Amino acid sequence: MTHRLISRTLAALSAAALGGLLYLPPRLAAQSALLEDERNTIQIVKALKNSVVFITNIQLVSDFFFSTEEAVPRGTGSGFVWDDRGHIVTNYHVIEDGDIFKVTLPDQKELRARLVGKEPNKDIAVLRLEGDPSGLFPVRLGSSAGLQVGQKVIAVGNPFGFDHTVTSGIVSALGRSMRGAGGVPIRDMIQTDASINPGNSGGPLVDSSGALIGMNTMIISPSGASSGIGFAVPVDTIKTIVPEIIRYGKVTRPGLGVTFLDDRYARRARIEGVILYDVPEASAAYRAGLRGLGRDRTGRLFARDVITAVDETPVRSYDDLYTALDSRKIGETVTLTVVRDDKERKVRLTLVQAD
Repeated sequence: MTHRLISRTLAALSAAALGGLLYLPPRLAAQSALLEDERNTIQIVKALKNSVVFITNIQLVSDFFFSTEEAVPRGTGSGFVWDDRGHIVTNYHVIEDGDIFKVTLPDQKELRARLVGKEPNKDIAVLRLEGDPSGLFPVRLGSSAGLQVGQKVIAVGNPFGFDHTVTSGIVSALGRSMRGAGGVPIRDMIQTDASINPGNSGGPLVDSSGALIGMNTMIISPSGASSGIGFAVPVDTIKTIVPEIIRYGKVTRPGLGVTFLDDRYARRARIEGVILYDVPEASAAYRAGLRGLGRDRTGRLFARDVITAVDETPVRSYDDLYTALDSRKIGETVTLTVVRDDKERKVRLTLVQAD
């Protein structure tokens, strides 16, 4: 083989090798096509762009010595647009103890908002924008009744102030009962592994159709950051509570027309059940024979009536009693199991509006 032939052969081999390294199939050379799941997520995020807001809670703190007030940021969170009248839904703990509420819209415009009402026991609050809500779009309401473990969910919010942060995951579990900001359990919460961090509270959790299925509310985490265990208030609860807040400024709940002693004292006295603290003489409960705390000859307080069941559902604490009445309606009649002096009796009582 001549020197010229060898040179041509080496050149051809080098070109072939280099071409092999540089060559890309036509499908890979073009921009990669999005997967169906990716297109679905992008479509949902675009649809929610003008439905999620950033909320800043400001508290006015009085200076005793100088008789002045100072505006102190108390916290931040997320919220979503409920209707075209400027109502914003968020968590109660996002606006708790606040005096001034600033809402940053998707276009970075900032508006003041006033508190319409709240329901701490469900960790729900409603604000109303003081300004033009045009350009905002209400979220589309879905249902939490037919959710299935494993289905896709998307969370949108403002964790750590990073507006419109999107995370996705699945429904990890259903029917969770978690103690909320009001001190009582919130039932039927949705557990998700979609990343939720401080600032996500009050933001929407939606399904693969973009419909609201819950409101991101809390996480379980030793560090305070996302650990893949987040919880959302179900939309079916939100749909019940929010219209009442908008209409009445509060939620009307059924009650017994009495007050109760804190569970701590019952446990200290080794009493299982809910101790009646006060029963007003003008109440139906008083007429039914229920009585609150009494005093002995030395002036010491003692428990008289203790509720241990509602319609055969055991009641061991106030949480149990609250849960037992939560699904009932004002005007409905319940049968209480009441213990006094170690004797058990049944008392029928019509539920009234709780304070």
